[in-house]
Amino acid sequence: MYFQADVDAWLAHALASHLGHYRDPAAREAAAGILPQHVLAHAALLAELARLAPAACVDQLVAARLAAADPEATADLAAFLTRATEPAGAEGSRA
Repeated sequence: MYFQADVDAWLAHALASHLGHYRDPAAREAAAGILPQHVLAHAALLAELARLAPAACVDQLVAARLAAADPEATADLAAFLTRATEPAGAEGSRA
């Protein structure tokens, strides 16, 4: 039986983890142009959460629900987390 949500979650996980086909940077770049926004947002959030807490088991269901509910806000959250954890710039503020 085919379940779109399961397929979307698998794609997001593979994209975020650079698994299989998505090991190739060109494949990840191409995916950005063809995958639905909620899958890309889900992948971005999973990647950032895994970067912040590599040993933690990221709850994919929560990330998937956020991405399905509001992909733009999910992508914004991933970008915010990235910026918030970047090293301070030369002037002492976040880069």
